[in-house]
Formats: sequence, C-alpha cells, structure tokens
Amino acid sequence: MGVTQKNGALEVWYQPTGGNVYQVKDVKAAGVHMTLTLAAGGKGPPTVWELDAAGNALNGVQKRGENSFALHGVRAPELKRDPPKAWNAPEPLFNGKDLTGWETFGNVANNHWTVKDGLLYNSDHGANLKTTRTFTDFKVHYEVNCPDDGNSGFYLRGRYEAQIEYEPLSKNPPERRIGSIYGRIAPVPALPRTPGAWETFDVTLVGRIVTLVHNGVTHIDHKEIEGITGGALDANEGDPGPFYIQGDHTGGLQFRNITVSTPKN
Repeated sequence: MGVTQKNGALEVWYQPTGGNVYQVKDVKAAGVHMTLTLAAGGKGPPTVWELDAAGNALNGVQKRGENSFALHGVRAPELKRDPPKAWNAPEPLFNGKDLTGWETFGNVANNHWTVKDGLLYNSDHGANLKTTRTFTDFKVHYEVNCPDDGNSGFYLRGRYEAQIEYEPLSKNPPERRIGSIYGRIAPVPALPRTPGAWETFDVTLVGRIVTLVHNGVTHIDHKEIEGITGGALDANEGDPGPFYIQGDHTGGLQFRNITVSTPKN
C-alpha cells in the first residue's frame, strides 16, 4: 500500500495479492486514524481496513462482514543505491539442457515446463518456475517467444513483474502490456507487437531503479518501481530474491539465452 498527501488529502494505492495496483477512492482520515474501503471482489460485503499510524508502522484490523483479523504494516525500504562501477561478465541461468538451477512452485502437480532443442518451454498453464539462486542488483538478459494471446511475466527479485503478453489491446492498458513493469510503469514508446517472434530483453535493476531494453531499444529508462506487483512471492523488498517466470496464465511460451550479470566487487 502506498500513501501520499496531495492537495491536502491522502492518496492511497493498494496492491492486492494478484492483479494490478489500483487507487483506493474511499479513504477517511482523522489524526492518526485511517479507514479504507477496498474494492470488493465478487459478491458480499466490502473489505474495510481500520488503521492507526504509530512511528513507521500501521496497525489495525481488516473487517469483512462478520470476519476480521489483525493487520500490521511497516514502511517499505527506500533501496537507494548507487549503480556499481563495473559488472561481472554474464553467466548463464539456463544451461539449455535441463532445469538445473530452477525449481517449480505453485501448481506443481500441473507442471508443463520442459527443455527441448536448447529451449525452455511451457506447453500449458500450470506451475511457475524460479531460480534456486537469489539476487540483489543485476543485469538480466532473456529471449522469449510469446504466441498470440499468450500471457506470462519475468519477475525481478520475485517481486516486480516485467510483463510478457500478446492479448487483445482492449484487455490491458499500456502499463499492463508487454514490456511494462506490470501496473506500475508503461514502456515508452510502446513495444511493437510481434507474437510468435523471438524478442530480447535486457533489464537492469539497482535498488528500485529499473531500465528495460527491448531488441536494443530503451523503453523504460531509470524509472523507480514504487512497490511490488501482483503475483509477487513476498513483500520483503529489502531482501535478495530469485527470478521467476509465470507459468500459471497460458502456455506456448519459449525462452532461451537467460543470463545474469552481478556487480563486480
């Protein structure tokens, strides 16, 4: 959740576990107390948060109908770091032979990740895939072939989704289309839409600052990622995290030449 003060009022943005971040319109504040009414999913009563600020924390309760539970939130880390003076040479994360260095999670009983002809392939929606190693700051390179109507994502530190999709344009706004940091940052200019073709991505992340290059063209240039995106493994933004590839949306995606460069000591 992000809270800022604009024009004398609080502006609140909320990131649910899945989906995209959205602005909470029903916000009431008095002193250190704040009441939020979140958009209700499906039928039933709305979800209400009653929160009190104390130091760098928010404490309170979530209520929905007769159900309630305690809430506790802490201020997100700023993650302000200078870029490294030099980077190590790229090293492969995918060996082109098998899934060494990767593990499935989520719907593991419905795993469709295989390796064939040097390619990492997800034939149908099912399990997600993540690296067994974790990373802090990095430059990651990956090449992907996404079919028409496909949807996936390449997660940075397991918390920030670099979107991959070729769904109808009417389905997603610019900040949720291919090359975006999902729901947070739209690519400028928008990426050309080439389903079924191989595309290269080079993404640099230092602290919260991300740069995304697609087929040699910079579309996100040193922009701040304000918070996690839907599908994040956790909200522990100050910790290292893995790369993970979404496999629970659609199948038919192929990946190759996945490498990472880390800061040189």
